[in-house]
Amino acid sequence: MGESGRAASRTAVLVCQGRAAADGRASAGRFADPLAIRLLRDAERVPVAEVRANTAPQGWQARVAFESVRACAEVVVPRTVAIDEALRARVTSQLVILGAGLDTRAWRLPGLAETDVWEVDHPASQQDKRDRLAEAVSVPHSTDESHRITVELPVTARCVRFTPVDFAVDDLGAALDAAGHDPSQPTTWLWEGVVPYLARSEVHATVAALAARTAPGSALVVNYQAPSARATVGRLLARVLGSSMTSGEPWRSLWTPQQMATLLADNGLRVVSDDDLLTLAQTLDSPALRRTSLRSGHVAVAVSH
Repeated sequence: MGESGRAASRTAVLVCQGRAAADGRASAGRFADPLAIRLLRDAERVPVAEVRANTAPQGWQARVAFESVRACAEVVVPRTVAIDEALRARVTSQLVILGAGLDTRAWRLPGLAETDVWEVDHPASQQDKRDRLAEAVSVPHSTDESHRITVELPVTARCVRFTPVDFAVDDLGAALDAAGHDPSQPTTWLWEGVVPYLARSEVHATVAALAARTAPGSALVVNYQAPSARATVGRLLARVLGSSMTSGEPWRSLWTPQQMATLLADNGLRVVSDDDLLTLAQTLDSPALRRTSLRSGHVAVAVSH
């Protein structure tokens, strides 16, 4: 638990498991995340290994974990590819990742060599990530596991600045000011896997806060969920049954493409592309082509007016 009483995000763990399960197995040449597995703990790696081996486990709970990771892997491949390619096309000297979770881009994208990265997340989730990073680089010094040394996990970005923010109560602008973000310079904003978990008022407030710090030449890459009866029923069922590791983290706001475009336009950001994940999957060698529920997931790119 963090200081606010909230636990670290379990959705972030599931997304990391999905990336680890898909690494080296999907969309060769366009998707890769060899670092994801290093941020997982032993028990979290079990369903990843099962998905990679395509070996469904026995037992109801183990099977649910297996299916959750497999489904997540199908979602994160097109989403990650779309976001990575958008960042490569619009990278600036400042990248702010809102709700960073267990994101690995600052450690794996060579295109960020001249970019300062701010990872913004809830304090509990951010502390969990920092603990995992420390564990990922701690290696045995001898056959005795009690003797370990710490080696640096190389960062491909120019630097990474961890910035704890509770989007429900904290001032994003003040937190970024304290962390050294320069609002007079162009910024690339990444907002992945967060919008559905915020109330509409929180989404409005966050967009207004980042828009106030968005200089000409800036861009926003945002992932959001559009209304979908199938996706909503599936989430509600998982929550009622408690059959998902993320059942305690419900969606709180859904947006049509027009609603999202209007919200961003009202804050000085013009949408230049907006693709659903099923359409993105069609450009990849992905088994997700069978998963029509992907149509409700979107990745949009907007630029400052």
